[in-house]
Amino acid sequence: MGAYLLDWVALFFRWFHVIAGIAWIGASFYFVWLDLSLRKPPQWKADKGISGDLWAVHGGGFYEIAKYKLEPEEMPKTLHWFKWEAYTTWLTGMAMLAIVYYVNATAYLIDPSKVAFGSSIGAISTSLLFLFGSYFIYEVIVRSHLGKNSFIFSTIIFILLVIACWGSYQLFSDRASFIHIGAILGTVMAGNVFFGIMPAQRALVDCVRRGEKPGKEVADLALQAKNRSLMNNYFTLPLIFTMISNHYPMMYSHAHGWLVLVYVGIITAIVRHYFNQKHLDNHKPRYLVIPAVLTVLLIIWMRPEPIEPLPASNTQAAAAPAANDSTPPTAGNDLAINAVNSDASSAASSNASSNASSDVKSNENVTAIPMTASADDAIMNVVHTRCSTCHAAQPTQQGFAAPPAGIIIQTPSDMKIHKDKIITAVQTGYMPLGNLTQLTDAERQQIVAYTSGL
Repeated sequence: MGAYLLDWVALFFRWFHVIAGIAWIGASFYFVWLDLSLRKPPQWKADKGISGDLWAVHGGGFYEIAKYKLEPEEMPKTLHWFKWEAYTTWLTGMAMLAIVYYVNATAYLIDPSKVAFGSSIGAISTSLLFLFGSYFIYEVIVRSHLGKNSFIFSTIIFILLVIACWGSYQLFSDRASFIHIGAILGTVMAGNVFFGIMPAQRALVDCVRRGEKPGKEVADLALQAKNRSLMNNYFTLPLIFTMISNHYPMMYSHAHGWLVLVYVGIITAIVRHYFNQKHLDNHKPRYLVIPAVLTVLLIIWMRPEPIEPLPASNTQAAAAPAANDSTPPTAGNDLAINAVNSDASSAASSNASSNASSDVKSNENVTAIPMTASADDAIMNVVHTRCSTCHAAQPTQQGFAAPPAGIIIQTPSDMKIHKDKIITAVQTGYMPLGNLTQLTDAERQQIVAYTSGL
């Protein structure tokens, strides 16, 4: 019952998170486009302190938009602020992180083959330290003299993010690693709004209300806010990618998943730069060609090795020579059969002592292992030990009230029904979640090869 209610709570926060995220990102894209699309106003508007204006048509009407250099002629009675989109997105995102990755830390957050946390509390504490420690470092840099130079500032932040991507992969499960980088980006972006952009705007509004000319202090806040806003602009697309990354295990389960994340971050940032330039009427197609080429190279680099499926009727094929041929098997064949049977039957007994890494990735070779009747039994022993604890009509794994996605895997017939899903999930490392049941590399290869022949 507890897991059932938790799923509903997670669904509730996920929808609020998506809605708030759409509002925040939409507003961010709109204002970036607006600022870059403003044109020099006529003289009579410039005399009023207007730095740029824009005419637009939408929804059956015309809109006239004007931006003042600093302050308007008088403070308007109604002034709209854009802040709660950012705050709500961050709050619901942190709620989702707690519900999914902290409540079920052993299933989603921890990968024992990387760091054997003594308890869930240790893993959660490390996660919070990693997240807010990263933000603290960012805040120190942005408030220093380094934060005043946009190029130096952006370069340093990029290098630190690369280090964070690598570090997250050393500490947490593959899936949690991507989410933590997304959480860092989201925290930085929300922090930029709360600690940088909003104070600068309040200071400007206070000056206008008092009828004072904004001084150097306000100008410095405005410059810092501009750099923070620029950082938010380039973080937007990488953030969206990390938000949906849990649906694409081929990305985070790659042998070099942290490098994949860096690669995608570079691609999406360049795409964002293209649109920024386009809004300024600087049409530079190379900023679309470069990410397109990089994407093709990424696809080639990440491509999985082809699967060599086993014959569908292994046992029958093995028995046929004995029925039709009176010639006894050769010593070589006899040794091969014994070796296969020995390897298959020892697979289950070696599970408890295996410390093999759970990072079985999509670019590893999958070797087709010939199966006999005893090998079939060995595979099913592996499936029952590593898969059926969750994928059963009544899961025995703590935290699972029902089989994930309603998929039950307890018999060869079940495996045949869900053949394609099993191959993809096991080959990419998506399942078991966080390698909770410690499926070894050899067992993954055997399951993929066996299922491919069903």
